[in-house]
Amino acid sequence: MADGMSSEPATDAEESVKVGSQVHERMKFPLRMISQVVRGFGRGSSELGIPTANLSAEGGQFGDTNFDDLPTGIYWGFARIGDEGNVYKTACSIGYNPTYKNKTKTIEPHLIAPESDSRRHVSSCQETILKDFYDQTIRLSLVGYLRPELPFEGLDKLIDAIKNDIKNTEMLAGRKEDRNVIEEEAWVKSSDGI
Repeated sequence: MADGMSSEPATDAEESVKVGSQVHERMKFPLRMISQVVRGFGRGSSELGIPTANLSAEGGQFGDTNFDDLPTGIYWGFARIGDEGNVYKTACSIGYNPTYKNKTKTIEPHLIAPESDSRRHVSSCQETILKDFYDQTIRLSLVGYLRPELPFEGLDKLIDAIKNDIKNTEMLAGRKEDRNVIEEEAWVKSSDGI
């Protein structure tokens, strides 16, 4: 077409990205959460090589909303576990993991150790593996939206997408001149309420 637009119909994935982006443009960031780390499905570590610190839906604080109303998608931000002083850049999935067809909504942040950390490239797909954090408090601030949840044809494509999310998270969370980055990293490190 002369206007540069394709005459081909959009795929389901393209439509999902478009709709997801429009919804998330209206969202108010940051999304701050305080909850407990609980056991997930166990696929992050064992099948994907990308472990997550799953948040409990019970008794957690989820900004100015509740767990069930949190919008699905893939986000970037910061997290801290327990009293540990380390704040980690975080790629986080909120939703139903469409590749696995989950019926239960989850919040699954993957904490990213710095490049120089010995725990950074030790998983089967060269990502961070930290210790188990079950029953510890997690402080999580989602500063921005990366993409919608999408079903992938096979684990290799899912892993590639997650690794790209991690790469984008590192770039976005590394912008030290960005006021939101500075403020949310400081909030995660603090003991302030939501």
